[in-house]
Amino acid sequence: MAQEYDLVILGGGTGGYVAAIRASQLGLKTAIVEKGKLGGTCLHNGCIPSKALLRSAEVFATAKNGADFGVITGNVSLDFGKVQERKIKIIDQLHKGVQHLMKQGKIDVYEGLGRILGPSIFSPMPGTISVEMNNGNENEMLLPKNVIVATGSRPRSLPGLEIDGEYVMSSDEALQLQTIPSSIVIVGGGVIGIEWASMMSDFGVDVTVIEYADRILPTEDKEISKEMQRLMKKKGIKLVTSAKVLPETLIKESGIAISAEVKGDLKEFKAEKLLISVGRQANTEGIGLDNTEIQVDKGFIITNEFFQTKESHIYAIGDVIGGLQLAHVASHEGIVAVEHIAGKKPSPFDYNLVSRCIYSNPEISSVGMTEEQAKEKGHKVKAGKFSFRAIGKALVFGESDGFVKIVADEETDDILGVHMIGPHVTDMISEAGLAMVLDATPWEIAHTIHPHPSLSEAIGEAALAVDGKAIHS
Repeated sequence: MAQEYDLVILGGGTGGYVAAIRASQLGLKTAIVEKGKLGGTCLHNGCIPSKALLRSAEVFATAKNGADFGVITGNVSLDFGKVQERKIKIIDQLHKGVQHLMKQGKIDVYEGLGRILGPSIFSPMPGTISVEMNNGNENEMLLPKNVIVATGSRPRSLPGLEIDGEYVMSSDEALQLQTIPSSIVIVGGGVIGIEWASMMSDFGVDVTVIEYADRILPTEDKEISKEMQRLMKKKGIKLVTSAKVLPETLIKESGIAISAEVKGDLKEFKAEKLLISVGRQANTEGIGLDNTEIQVDKGFIITNEFFQTKESHIYAIGDVIGGLQLAHVASHEGIVAVEHIAGKKPSPFDYNLVSRCIYSNPEISSVGMTEEQAKEKGHKVKAGKFSFRAIGKALVFGESDGFVKIVADEETDDILGVHMIGPHVTDMISEAGLAMVLDATPWEIAHTIHPHPSLSEAIGEAALAVDGKAIHS
């Protein structure tokens, strides 16, 4: 017998389950259809496991340098099996937490593959959901008034560089490694590629990064990108930019060899493993979009500012609509979509207020426009920058590389963007995010009293530096 719901969500990842919780809070009878595990990519194959490995790599690197802190550790070794055990323990704990939240919210969870059906005897509009259950039972039929598509994304590969899991990997396969390779070539110097380069280097792996653009992290502020390039080279990571990988040259035999065109020259690179990190593609296949009038562009579902598709009762959020493919973005998109469904008249999502983080060593975080973007948009820009080298807490940590940079409009004094590279900056960016939401000026940040000693003092000093008033520079 078909089950009726106010809302059915296809996908139980971060965006999907957060949307379900908000719907439950608003009194909507809600169900999630998830073919894998609740928590989705972020919990099981992305954010959480990669950050668990990054933390282990950071501890390992710190332990090897213990003598710098007066701590003589002797021969430091790595038990990668224990590293993976710790990762799994964290995932399991969080997974149980999400399951508890579903029960607490009285949200029904269907474990299987959901497909949107076209108009039928059940409904004059497309939107009935057929669920092919994982347990092999007869398909379930769900009759929702509204649908949210939150099916996420998967790693993209390059034509000719097919993932085999042994020599050629995406981040999915790399997260399951049972042993650390001696060397690795990473194709792609974006966020995921740089996080993996940092992690592998801290684990003692010989790392080479090949990037098509003329610099790593091409979407970040140029000064941030330049500083990260300097610090990665300092760690012994080889960075090759303006390089076009040639898939047809790949050789797999007790490792990999591959060539790339680098500024007109042909260069060969060899390593034990090859990691492909060239972005992610939306999971839109096999979910019944062809039974609807939903429009797709370059593989991503098109929506309006409230995440409605061309079928007004069907919404889409998260990686499947492209844009900023971040877990916290998917969550907030889900909340906006649900509140719109419930008639709460939410404000449209302002992507300029989204904080972006790279969990490498050192970390990077940013919100708003880069200096280059601000100039391109016609702003007369003023900027302030302050180094962590002058921050006592950074010296205490033994991590004084990096800086905080604040970009402001010279005429209005509005903050246009904040960019950080250095210790624990992913935990510091929310102050800048709040400043952007409140339309603050550098003066207001500068007159927020930052405790001493703390890393956050760099934000206050950078705000002063915007008008040439930094105290400790």
